[in-house]
Amino acid sequence: MPAPERIPAGSLTATELLARGELTVRGQIRQASNAVLYCSVAHDGASATCVYKPVRGERPLWDFPDGTLAEREVAAYEVSEALGWGLVPPTVLRDGPYGEGMVQLWIDSPGEDAGAAEGEELLALVDGDQPGDGWKAVGFAEVGEGRTALLVHADDARLRRLAVLDAVINNADRKGGHLIAGAEGRLYGIDHGVTFHVEDKLRTLLWGWAGEKLTDEAVAGLGTLRDGLAAGGALGSRLGELLTSAEVAATRARVAALLAAGRHPAPSGEWPAIPWPPV
Repeated sequence: MPAPERIPAGSLTATELLARGELTVRGQIRQASNAVLYCSVAHDGASATCVYKPVRGERPLWDFPDGTLAEREVAAYEVSEALGWGLVPPTVLRDGPYGEGMVQLWIDSPGEDAGAAEGEELLALVDGDQPGDGWKAVGFAEVGEGRTALLVHADDARLRRLAVLDAVINNADRKGGHLIAGAEGRLYGIDHGVTFHVEDKLRTLLWGWAGEKLTDEAVAGLGTLRDGLAAGGALGSRLGELLTSAEVAATRARVAALLAAGRHPAPSGEWPAIPWPPV
């Protein structure tokens, strides 16, 4: 892929550029299950690279309404921004060359010399039944020839924030490939189309903190979400433009439940807990 985002020129924010700029398709990311187009966007001297997912390219799903994945991606960004954690790249809903869709800033991983292998160090398979220092156990996985290995993820504060975000948005598909290690130690989560269902659909590789107490940071962030989702709150109003009233109410209930429990959720047993394939 070409060089990553470079916004400057003027005082446009990333979301303003994504929403107002001229969108030009440069290629297609073919390994994705839905249509994902790699684009450039430019306006008034500012430019960036981005991902464009047109609604018409969404594959129908049995448990989510057709044509709603783009709006759910934008809603996930809005929740991430309300938390103040910057976990989701800037994302907007807009018209494009193939109709309305989600447009998200492209995040380029650093080169190997700058630590591109960091993403690989967030997840691992280890022998034995103990995760080891600095790791959290997820569960056992078959690795072929009748062997199993313990799937682990790093005991990393950035991943822990993502685990909280996923619990709030009810992410049904947090795979390893949806984690991007950006520059300067930033970590992003992408692909949030299957989120905000009214039923419990949480399916993730980040179960290592299940049942553990939420951090003070998480409790404070959830309190901010609770206030924003209250009647007349800015976040609730914004989500109401993207989701159904039942989905907004379910989000509000998940935030309240997390605050009441004070702990990371555990698998419910009513839905596969780990996405497949996990990467």
